[in-house]
Amino acid sequence: AQNYFNTFRANSGPDVLFREIMEMLGTASFAISGALAAMNKRLDIFGVLVITFATAVGGGTIRDVMIGNTPVSWLKDRQAITVIFVSYLLTLVLRPYLRHFNRPLAVFDAVGLGFATIVGLQKGLEAQLGPAICVTLGMVSGCFGGVVRDVLLNEIPLIFRKDIYASASMLGGVLYLVFAGWDMFAPLAATLSIFSVVGLRLAVLRYGWEFPGIRVPDQ
Repeated sequence: AQNYFNTFRANSGPDVLFREIMEMLGTASFAISGALAAMNKRLDIFGVLVITFATAVGGGTIRDVMIGNTPVSWLKDRQAITVIFVSYLLTLVLRPYLRHFNRPLAVFDAVGLGFATIVGLQKGLEAQLGPAICVTLGMVSGCFGGVVRDVLLNEIPLIFRKDIYASASMLGGVLYLVFAGWDMFAPLAATLSIFSVVGLRLAVLRYGWEFPGIRVPDQ
């Protein structure tokens, strides 16, 4: 079994350029979702910047700390800081136009969830961790930037609501491992897995799918 998982890891890594593209797109998507959420709360431009930054790096920071990858990735990567700041400025400029789209915050959050899930899972594989832990790291990477955003904005985080959110991330992670086990071309496996996460989240938004909530009877 150990040899199998070693093969799994060796065959599952997207090339460096593709990984960088995934990271940039995930960071930008979460940054935009954070900026839009902050603007919806009528924060000033500094407050919007703080929420933008926290949303973009929150999940990746927690993931890196969990696997001992310190200093965390964004402290060593000027490119990530640049992507966040550019996303912030673009959102400030384009917000009037984004209003014409249906639920732009949720859409960008879904896209960020897909990219960050696969990047986080891949970090776990590189750290020689088991499949279940890698899927969990993907979920942490994908979900916890939104958790930080929602907590700072005094909202119940999406991951704790009835929405199909963390489970969408974990489904994408499992699919990626399955594709990798089939020796599928790694960037294709990553792309299909990302589409599965984003597609499920968009379907949830469109059709209102959700898990049942738990209520305690009044005493």
